[in-house]
Amino acid sequence: MADPLHQFQIVKIVDLPDPTLPIVGTVDLAFTNSHLAMTIAFAVVVLFLTAVTSGAKVVPGRLQAVGETLFGMIDNMTDSIIGHDGRKYFPFVFAVFMFILGMNMLGMFLTFTATSQLAVTATFGLITFGLVVVIGIVKNGAGFLKLFWPTGAPLVMRPIVGLIEFFSFLLRPLTLTLRLFGNMMGGHIALKVFAGFVVSMGALAAGGGLGLLGLPGAALSLGMVTGLTALEFLVAFLQAFVFAVLTCIYLNDVVNLGHGH
Repeated sequence: MADPLHQFQIVKIVDLPDPTLPIVGTVDLAFTNSHLAMTIAFAVVVLFLTAVTSGAKVVPGRLQAVGETLFGMIDNMTDSIIGHDGRKYFPFVFAVFMFILGMNMLGMFLTFTATSQLAVTATFGLITFGLVVVIGIVKNGAGFLKLFWPTGAPLVMRPIVGLIEFFSFLLRPLTLTLRLFGNMMGGHIALKVFAGFVVSMGALAAGGGLGLLGLPGAALSLGMVTGLTALEFLVAFLQAFVFAVLTCIYLNDVVNLGHGH
């Protein structure tokens, strides 16, 4: 049975000259299968949005209806979670959602899933966290620190609760990173394992004799592959959606700091 982790291996497609940088040293540059998957995802998302927005009709077709549904879903999300300022941050949330969704879905058809790489999900997590911090400081100044001083808690408990809130805030990029990475990697490993069982049991049954006992196992494994495939398509969408929801929640914390919307 093939190694289920082999599908996550980074492979160089085009090797590039390796520059030497101060402190860092020599950097190994290459165009890899990970870059290719992200490039294809970006191209597919751009082409999809172009097709949806160009020649839009009053009565939408199927493709336009899908695009408008995704657009309206994220627009309603930013408005309901962030409030009246939500429209300002809609482009970022929508771009992140669509790019992650594109990579997740393409991973169901390609041999490589970009969001199963920790470096990719960590980049999204750090970009989102950095944006939240910058907006919080620019919008609130020193008042940004109120985020770590819970006025609803008893005065004697505020330093302790505030410290917990501070460390919880620092863990946000980690939780964004690991949730997306773990779900995408775990699902694809499970698919690979059960697919391997189908091949192994089928090969055993092909030998005839007692090997025919492998047929029920192959059939069961095939059923699991079918069910997991359907589940993985759902997970691919849900993980992009959850990332967008958490991004809106974190933005709401700093945009509406100290007051509701």
